[in-house]
Amino acid sequence: MYKHPNLDRDLITPKQALDILIEGNERFINNVRVQHDMLNVRDEIKDKQHPFASVLGCSDSRTTVELIFDQNLGDIFSVRLAGNIASRKAIGSLEFSTEYLGSKIIVVMGHSNCGAVKAACDNFHGGNIGEIVHLISPAVEEETTITQKDQRNSSNNDFVEKVCFLNVQEQIKRILRYSRIIKNQVQEGKVGLVGGVYDLASGKVIFDVDNSILKK
Repeated sequence: MYKHPNLDRDLITPKQALDILIEGNERFINNVRVQHDMLNVRDEIKDKQHPFASVLGCSDSRTTVELIFDQNLGDIFSVRLAGNIASRKAIGSLEFSTEYLGSKIIVVMGHSNCGAVKAACDNFHGGNIGEIVHLISPAVEEETTITQKDQRNSSNNDFVEKVCFLNVQEQIKRILRYSRIIKNQVQEGKVGLVGGVYDLASGKVIFDVDNSILKK
């Protein structure tokens, strides 16, 4: 059975979906995870999936969203790319999750000490990494509180973390800019859109609720 078997996934609101993720993250932080019956769930969802949430996260091996939010198979539609970038293909995947699978919330989740963000802070463009850096660079330019040129690089942890937060907001803007499907769903209150940053040290996801778009 799903973690929330009595929850009607067609009627759940974006705010309720976010609350479930927050509750799961609290369990993860406190090491009191629920026991997931993956065998029965695997059988239950073998023909159809109905994730209640979608997460655009980083590929970093330390940021597995099902663990961070203490969810089961079939609960989260996970799109993972270095730097949690909203590339066109990533946006298309998110559209698939909301339009065809019924996800009620999209979380764009960055994380502390992100290598892709560091690469952007250093303006690294080797190999195909340049495509990733290109999509993070607007967040680097938007960070204007640190003006000394020798401090605007990956050796400055404060600069990296500020760019990380700004990058989450930049990727949210890209989703709304390039996806009419998701933009309409968000405007109609059918789907929520929220940013967050996962702290590797504490395990906590800090959601930017003030700038989120959620139906209560």
